[in-house]
Amino acid sequence: MMTPLIALAIAAQSTPIEMRCGWLHNPTPGNWWLADRDGEWLIGAQGGYQAPGMDEMPDMSTAGWTETNGHYGHGCACIRITVDRRTRRVTRIVSARPLPLRRCQADPRLRRP
Repeated sequence: MMTPLIALAIAAQSTPIEMRCGWLHNPTPGNWWLADRDGEWLIGAQGGYQAPGMDEMPDMSTAGWTETNGHYGHGCACIRITVDRRTRRVTRIVSARPLPLRRCQADPRLRRP
């Protein structure tokens, strides 16, 4: 018989890695989410949840970044992640790369930040 812990470990390993591209928001310290064509995905909440892999994300302001609160703001990015579709939470960041702002601005499926 499989224990719940083993079942969770197997499920986590079988979660597919997805490439999601869209607006990456970081309006204040610790608050991060990605808004793509399917909606918003929580990456981190100040004082709370932070997706594993956040600390290895590169400087996302290198291809363009709109500052709205000091150096906090939003940019355009593609992120390889695993997600929990039920909670709309990013469960792991595998890799990330910033994109030029014009890429997200030109995508009619993305809502403007």
